[in-house]
Amino acid sequence: MACEHAAPDRIGFDTAVYRACDRSRNRPMARAAGLLQPTSGTLSDVIGVLLATDSDAVYNEVDAALASDDTTVWRVRTGAVVLDVVKVKEPDLVLLDLQIGNMGGLATCLAIRQEEGFDRLVHRPVGLLLDRSADTFLANEVGAEGWIVKPLDALRLRRLAQRLLAGETSFEAPAVVV
Repeated sequence: MACEHAAPDRIGFDTAVYRACDRSRNRPMARAAGLLQPTSGTLSDVIGVLLATDSDAVYNEVDAALASDDTTVWRVRTGAVVLDVVKVKEPDLVLLDLQIGNMGGLATCLAIRQEEGFDRLVHRPVGLLLDRSADTFLANEVGAEGWIVKPLDALRLRRLAQRLLAGETSFEAPAVVV
């Protein structure tokens, strides 16, 4: 099925919709979208992924790695709107680029965790796309369930998404070539 790209809406995010979906919150954790193998429920469940990045290159890599007929990818270009989009779209997974305009990935992750702590937001996994290995200490401190260190690649992005959607943690840095 062809990808439909919509213009940014009133909250300020771009949507790449790969299939129409029912976004009810009463579905099993495991989804059929290539990211997780179905364990129960219907095959019509769709995974929603919110990506916060102002980099078109990062967006293209994540979209290419995670896109399938059963995946909806929402993109925001600033960290300041992530909470609003999470409340409206209720994504299954939030991926945050470390450096995004006006509110970085670490601050955005911390804001999500604070809202969850005050019971104003349902818990959801957050993964960070880090620039260097030294950033892992801070990523752990803000409560991210997982991260990968750039450069990104499709295999590591899919593995991160699979593990986080399964309720696991995932911490990876790129392999060092000697």
